[in-house]
Amino acid sequence: MSIFTRLKRAIGWEIRTVKPQYDLNPLIYSQLKPLRLPLILIQLVMMIGTLGYVYLEDYTIMHAIFQSAYTFTNTGFGALNESNFKNETIVFTVWLMLAGFASLIFAVGIVIDVISNGPLRELLKERKMLYKIARLRRHFVIFYHNEYTAQLAKQFRENHIPFVVVDPSDDIEAIAKENNYPYYVRDEPYKETAFLKSHLSSAKGAISLSKNISDNITLIASVRLYEKELGRSPFLIISNAETQNEKIRLMKLGADKVVATPSLMAKRVSAMAIRPDMENVLDEFLYKRDTPIDMEEVFVSEHSWTVNREIKDLHLRDRLKVSIIGITEEKGKFIQMPKGSMSINANCKLLLVGSQKGIARAKKIINLTTQPEDI
Repeated sequence: MSIFTRLKRAIGWEIRTVKPQYDLNPLIYSQLKPLRLPLILIQLVMMIGTLGYVYLEDYTIMHAIFQSAYTFTNTGFGALNESNFKNETIVFTVWLMLAGFASLIFAVGIVIDVISNGPLRELLKERKMLYKIARLRRHFVIFYHNEYTAQLAKQFRENHIPFVVVDPSDDIEAIAKENNYPYYVRDEPYKETAFLKSHLSSAKGAISLSKNISDNITLIASVRLYEKELGRSPFLIISNAETQNEKIRLMKLGADKVVATPSLMAKRVSAMAIRPDMENVLDEFLYKRDTPIDMEEVFVSEHSWTVNREIKDLHLRDRLKVSIIGITEEKGKFIQMPKGSMSINANCKLLLVGSQKGIARAKKIINLTTQPEDI
C-alpha cells in the first residue's frame, strides 16, 4: 500500500475503485474467439509473402514486408521493382493477391457475423454500465421494475439519491430509457451476480418492490445472507406488501421497512376525508423537493453528550431552527411535544422538525461525545 493511499485512509477520504465486482471480460473474449482464425490466416499469408520476396527477388526484410503488404491488400504497384519481376515472382505475386483478397473477405465476413449476430455489442454496453455503477457509493439498489419503481425512481432523481434498478426483463434498456433510469442491470434479482453487478456491497440499502410476495421473501433472504458473507453493517431493506399479513411476514423475515400499499392508500384517503384542508401538507412540506421543512428521527447513543441533559440545554431551536416534537423512549413509549425541561435518556430517538440543513447539523451535534464549545 502506497504512502498516499495510507494517508487518504487515515484522514477518512473515500477511496473509490472504478473496477466492477463482476468481470465481463471472459464473456467478451469468448465472443471474440471466431476472429482468431482470420487473424492467423492473414499473418500466415503475410509471412509467406515476405519470405517469398526475400527468396525470389533478394529483397531486404523491410522491403519484402512492404511489397507483401500492398500486394496482399491490392492497393497498387510501382513503389519497388515490380517491372523487373521474374516469371516465378509474377506467379507468386498473383497467388498472393488472390490469397490476400480471399483472406480479407473471409475476415470481414467473420467480423460482421460476430458484431451483428452475437451478443458482443450488448456485452460491451453492459460492461460500460458496470463501470459507471462501480463508482457509486451509499446508493440504493431497487429490485424489480413496475409502476412503483418508476415513481420511486422519479422521487430519487428529484432528491439526488443515487440508485440502480435490477430487473430480468430482456427489454430493460428500453425500459430504462423510458423511465430515465441512469443505472440498470439485467439479471435475476435474487442471484449473486445481480448483487455484484449492482455493487450492492457499497450500497446503503436494497428495495424490493415486486407485487409477488414470494419474490420479496426470496430477495430479503438472499440480501441478508450476502450481508453475512460480506461481514458488513446491515443493509437497510425496504419492501412492499399487498396485505397487512404480508407486511408482518416480511418484517419477521428481515425487512426493516415494509409499506402495505392498500393500507397506506386507505390512511391517505381517510386523512383527506376527515381533514380536507390538510390534504396537501405532506406533499408541500415533507415530500416536495427542496422543502423548507423536513422531519427526521435521530438516535441518541449512550456515549452522546446530550444524555441526561435537558432539551433546552441543546439550544437547537435558537441556533439551528430545529425543534424536538417527539421522543421515543428505549422501551417504545412515545412522548409528544416534550417540554424544554425534559431530560434526554440514552438509546432514545428524537423526532426533529426543521430545515434539511438544520437537521443535518443537529444530528452531528447530538452524535458528539463531548459538548461543543459554542453550546
